[in-house]
Amino acid sequence: MKIAAFDIGGTNIKWGIVTDEGEIIEKGSFPSRVEEGADRLIENVQNKCRQLKEEYSVSGAAISTAGQVNSDEGEIVHATENIPGYTGMKVAERVENAVGIPVRVENDVNCTALGESWQGNAVAVSNFFCVTLGTGIGGALVMENNLVPGASWCAGEMGHMPLYPGGLTCTCGNRGCLEQYASAGALERQVEIQKDRFVPLPEFFEEVRKGEKESMRIFDTWIDHLTNGLQSIVHLLNPSVLIIGGGVSAQGSLLTDAITESLSEKVMPNHFSALRVRIAGKGNEANLLGAVRHYLDNQ
Repeated sequence: MKIAAFDIGGTNIKWGIVTDEGEIIEKGSFPSRVEEGADRLIENVQNKCRQLKEEYSVSGAAISTAGQVNSDEGEIVHATENIPGYTGMKVAERVENAVGIPVRVENDVNCTALGESWQGNAVAVSNFFCVTLGTGIGGALVMENNLVPGASWCAGEMGHMPLYPGGLTCTCGNRGCLEQYASAGALERQVEIQKDRFVPLPEFFEEVRKGEKESMRIFDTWIDHLTNGLQSIVHLLNPSVLIIGGGVSAQGSLLTDAITESLSEKVMPNHFSALRVRIAGKGNEANLLGAVRHYLDNQ
């Protein structure tokens, strides 16, 4: 069986042809063009899905997307204005009606967790928490081998934990949320402020590796913010693994070693003794795989 998989992001829409055994046999991407609104975005997905149906005889479509998703109905229950008009969009229904194949939709961070559990660094791990570090911070919880969606489809919103009440204004309307201090976006802003110039994060991380003092200081402060949030997650949920995803996960052991060392000083001993910090092994493919895993589990 072959499934057409899509990962809808703010910049690009990634696609892949994935078998029911988790093999990606073809993949690519095209611009999201979110400035044109949600209707045009879904039309672009529909058009690509028609093409993939004709070329690969796919049996269905699996979609990973930004936003809070009612995965039973395939509907966006809440999204920021990064994609204008996306809240309330019945994604599954619209693609099904246009293309004529079954469609399943799930939140992108949940798909990261599902993909890692199926084919990545959380295989055979029954309790783990997945954190994605990007413009914001996303989270997804797997307990006893089951993804936990929450009562209204928004469990795992780690980025909006109040880290410093009364602090920086967040996109959610509150102040002092974790993602304003510990996301990759927050790190990029701090690097620019502290160095008084824009420095791409890959270049910044290379400076950290070389021991450049100012970069190391900024990095250590950022890790401290991040692990203040992760400390609460570990104490509350007692996971055996933290999976770190998002673009900065490309830094590998630089990131996991720093997180592990910082958590060792903050987490109670019995919690820490069972804990491992791992990079998302499937990288950008995890969301495509997770979307297909969700499709297979719910068809």
